[in-house]
Amino acid sequence: MAKTWKTRTQLVHEGSRRSQYGEMAEAIFMTQGFVYESAEAAEARFIKAGEDEFIYARYGNPTVRMFEDRMAAIEGTEDAFATASGMAAVSGALTSMLKAGDHVVSSRALFGSCLYVLEEVLTRYGVNVTFVDGADLAAWEAACVPGTKAVFFESMSNPTLELVDIEAVSKIAHKVGATVVVDNVFATPIFSRAVEQGADVVVYSTTKHVDGQGRALGGVVCGTREFIRTVAEPYLKHTGGSMSPFTAWIMLNGMATMDLRCRAMAEAAAKIATALEGDDRLSNVIYPGLYSHPQAELAARQMGTGGTMLALDIKGGKAEAFRFMNALDIIKISNNLGDAKSIATHPATTTHQRLPDAQKTALGITPGLIRLSVGLEDADDLIADLRAGLDAI
Repeated sequence: MAKTWKTRTQLVHEGSRRSQYGEMAEAIFMTQGFVYESAEAAEARFIKAGEDEFIYARYGNPTVRMFEDRMAAIEGTEDAFATASGMAAVSGALTSMLKAGDHVVSSRALFGSCLYVLEEVLTRYGVNVTFVDGADLAAWEAACVPGTKAVFFESMSNPTLELVDIEAVSKIAHKVGATVVVDNVFATPIFSRAVEQGADVVVYSTTKHVDGQGRALGGVVCGTREFIRTVAEPYLKHTGGSMSPFTAWIMLNGMATMDLRCRAMAEAAAKIATALEGDDRLSNVIYPGLYSHPQAELAARQMGTGGTMLALDIKGGKAEAFRFMNALDIIKISNNLGDAKSIATHPATTTHQRLPDAQKTALGITPGLIRLSVGLEDADDLIADLRAGLDAI
C-alpha cells in the first residue's frame, strides 16, 4: 500500500482485500473455518500460516484482517489484533504480557471496568499494581522502578477528562524497561499521536468513535508485529476474545467517515463548552480545549484539539443533575460515547457506580457530574437543548 496516503484515504482504502469477483465494497467472509486443498496443505498451514492464509475465525478472518490492517495504518503501528469489545482489548493487552509477581503502574483515574481489571483481576493472579495520580509526573517517576513490567493509563480519563502526558510518562517507563499501554478511546484514532509520543501498545474500544453509530461492540490492540503476533494473539485467540467478521465489516464501514465525524464532533464540543462556561448553574465546565482547563496546553500539544467529550458539573448534586438530564430532548441518556447521537451520562450512578464514595470524590466524580458525548447534531441545537435542561434545575 502507498505509505504516503493521508488519513482520510487510508480510512477508505487501506488493507482492502478483494475476491476473484472484484467487489467494490469490503466483503464479509461469514465463515468459521476454511477448506484446504489437501491434508498436507492443512498440516503446512497449521505449522505456519502464510500472510493471507487463515485457519479458523477465532484465529483470523479476511474481513477482520482488513480492519486490523486499516487500524494499524492510521495508528502508525506495525500490526493490530481486533477483539470482541474494548474491554477484551484492555484485558487482553495486559493479561497476555503479565504473570504472577510482575509490577504494573497505572493512573488512578480510569473507566470502571478498567479499574476492575487492574484492582480485582490482575491482583487476584499475583500481579502487583501501583496506582498514581496520572497528571503527576513525580508520582510516575517514584512508582516506576527497575523491574516494572508495564504502565497503563487512559490518555484522557473517563469521565473527568484528565490528561496524561504520553511523551513524558513513556520516557519514565522506558528508563526502567516497562511497556507503555495506552487506552486512547477518548483521544480517538483521528487525534491520536500516541505511538509517535512513545506508547508501545494502544488499545481502543471501537464501539465508540470507530463504529460511531451505536451498532456493535468491538475493540482493537495496536502495537509492534512482535507484540501483536507473539504476545497478544496467542492469548486472545485461545481465550476467545476475537472480533466477528460481521462486526469487522461494520467497523470498516464506520471508518470511512470517522475523520469527518470526529472533527465535526470536536468542533461542536468546543462551541458548546465555550457557550456554557460561566453559567452560574454549573460548578464547572470541563473541556480540555478551554483555556480554563488546567491541561489545555497539553491537550493542544498532544491531540491538537479538546476532543469530542466534555463534562458539566451541575450545582445541587444528583437531584438537580437528574432534573437536567430528564429535561433534555435531543441529547439522549445512555452510557455509550463517540456516537453520531449526543449522549448524556451520570457517571456516579452508572459507569462508576460501584466505586466507594471516597474514591469517587478523589477522582472528581461528583454527584452533579454529567459526561457529555457530543454527536453530529447542529451545535446550536445542542446548546439550546442543554440550556433548556439547565432551566429545569
